[in-house]
This record gives sequence, structure tokens and C-alpha cells, in this order.
Amino acid sequence: MTDLPPAPPPKTNADSVARQRHFAIGLFRLSGAFIVMFGFVAIMQRFSWVQGNSAKAFGAIMVVTGLFQFIVVPRLLLALFRQKPPQ
Repeated sequence: MTDLPPAPPPKTNADSVARQRHFAIGLFRLSGAFIVMFGFVAIMQRFSWVQGNSAKAFGAIMVVTGLFQFIVVPRLLLALFRQKPPQ
């Protein structure tokens, strides 16, 4: 019986990794924009399940969360991606 050495790990294609990272960043920005729009609609009290001051508070929280996801999260992802280059 012949023992074969283990197969080397598959090499990642740097171009496909860059596309996946770009897609992830774009998806976070898009979802952040949708959360901001949802927050503004809630502030305008367009939902029957939240009205009055609670709608304004809920909407403000959603807007701040969406802005954080739209602005800060992609920058954090970029910093993370710069630390670990594709192998």
C-alpha cells in the first residue's frame, strides 16, 4: 500500500475574494439605507402598531442604527479585510 501525501489546501482566487468582500460591503450599505428609510417611515407614524411618542423614539433608534450600519460597519469591514489578505 502506498501512502500519498495529503492534498494541499485549495488556493483562493484573489479576484473572487475581492468580489465577495465588495458584495458584503455593498449589502451592509444597502441594508443600512433600508433601515434608515424604515426609521423615517416609523417617525411619520405610518405603522398602526406603533404610534405617538413611542413611534418617534422607535424611528429615531432605527435611523441611528441604520446610519451606523451605512457608515461605520463598512469601514470596520475594510479595516478587517486589510489585516487578513487572501491566501
